[in-house]
Amino acid sequence: MDKSALLELDNQLCFALYACSREVTKLYRPFLDELGITYTQYVTLLALWEKDEVAVKELGRRLYLDSGTLTPLLKKLEGLKLLRRERDPQDERSVIVRLTPEGRALKERAAEIPERVFCQTSLTPEGIESLRDQLRKLTVEAHTQSCDAGL
Repeated sequence: MDKSALLELDNQLCFALYACSREVTKLYRPFLDELGITYTQYVTLLALWEKDEVAVKELGRRLYLDSGTLTPLLKKLEGLKLLRRERDPQDERSVIVRLTPEGRALKERAAEIPERVFCQTSLTPEGIESLRDQLRKLTVEAHTQSCDAGL
């Protein structure tokens, strides 16, 4: 590929991932609207449904979110009465996030979302699994590289 082609938008991995992410997130929107939550709130709840009572710092690592993004997100979810934030009694510097009964109950209502979204794509279950695995690998590699660079 010649140098000028390297800078074409359609040849950028970052743009392909960005555009795809936006379009896939749009597929979730109507289902999340039914629950009264945003996509970022949804992925936060997914992490908490998987492992409740987790330190904010650990949750941030799991979601690849910094505290400047995560703190307002958690405040909003707390305002929706879906979780509580409390200081860790063993380490006052740490804040623990716990789902409320309402937050745990929302999991049941959200259970059908993945299948409803997948049905809107032309991918097979195997294709989705393969793509997801490739994206996870790329995420880990990119994160490791940025960490190695001291970022």
